[in-house]
Formats: sequence, C-alpha cells, structure tokens
Amino acid sequence: MRSARATETRRRVVEAASESFLEAGYAATTLSAIAARAGVSVDTVYKTFGSKIALLKEVLDVVIGGDDDPLPMLERPGPQAVRTETDQRVQVRMLAKGVAGQLERIRPLDDILRGAAAVDAEAAALREDIQVRQRGTAMRTFAGWIAANGPLRDGQSAARAGQVVWTLTSPEVHLMLRDTSGWSRRAYEKWLEQAIAAAILEPRRTPSI
Repeated sequence: MRSARATETRRRVVEAASESFLEAGYAATTLSAIAARAGVSVDTVYKTFGSKIALLKEVLDVVIGGDDDPLPMLERPGPQAVRTETDQRVQVRMLAKGVAGQLERIRPLDDILRGAAAVDAEAAALREDIQVRQRGTAMRTFAGWIAANGPLRDGQSAARAGQVVWTLTSPEVHLMLRDTSGWSRRAYEKWLEQAIAAAILEPRRTPSI
C-alpha cells in the first residue's frame, strides 16, 4: 500500500513539474510551486527527487519514453521491432515514424532545457547527456541494426551512419521544419524517412532493359 501511494505521489509530482516547466520555464519554476500543484509538501519533493534539475531529468525520462516504465528505451517494443525487421527501408520508415512521434512529445521540454542550458551549468550538462551521449548512442545502435541487413551507402560504417542519423533526427532540425517552416507532422515524418534513406542506404537499383 505504501509503495502504491509513493508511486502515485511520484507520478503527480512529475506531472505537476512538467506542466509548471512548460508554463513558466525552468528558471521561474520553483519546487514550492510544483509541490503546491501536486498537492504535496516541498519536503516530499526534496526527499523524492533531491533537486529541481533531478526532477527535470525525471520529467524528460518520462516524456522520452512516453510513460514511467523503467524499461530502457532501446529495449521497448518499437525499437525492438526495428531491430528484428530485415528490410532496411522498412527499418528506416519505422525509425522515422518513431522519432517523429517522440520529438512531438520531447521538443517543448527540450526547448526549455536548451534555454536553461545557456545560463545553468547543470541544465547544460543534462542536455548534453541526453542529446549527445544518450541519443547519439541510440542512433548508432539503430544504424547498426540497419547495417546488419546489408551494406550502407558508399561503404560507410554503422558508426558514421549513426552520426548522420543523429544529426537528421535532432530537435533543432525538428524545430526548424515543424515550427519555423510550419511543416505538418506527416510532412516532417516523410521528409525524415526520405532523408535518412538517401543518406545511409544504397540507392535503389534501376532494372536494366
């Protein structure tokens, strides 16, 4: 019973933090405001998360995964379906769809984290960990799964292809196309699929006559 209550409290605090960060930004959001919104004491927030940056990390972990399941991202059904697929172009299509959906959830909070990173060292370190280490590792892994089903364009390595995919799937590119240029989610997803395929897959063979 106590564990269930603790889990529910944690969920409420994370939800309240996400809403507060999106409304007021990172710097203007206080743990007191989050606690009040969640209906708990500030001490509870401190005891559960330790600090505001740790709470933001928890919020981002939930948003990235789409839920609060602790299962690592690459072990979830979506990525595992990409791993087991044997057609490279289908793999790329699945990857583009998954990334597009994930960025729709992540981008608003990443915008806040990027702004905070400009003035806060802890926020800067968190964003670098998420966007460089974690996302970089994930994209190299996806590229490796695709390379396992055939050679890549121009003989490039899976590591090199992973760097290309990491660049194309960045929140910054998503921001430029979805927000600045006003593309629809579907248009962005289709572009991403085509861009990844053109960058890392061998061109389609034209049947000889």
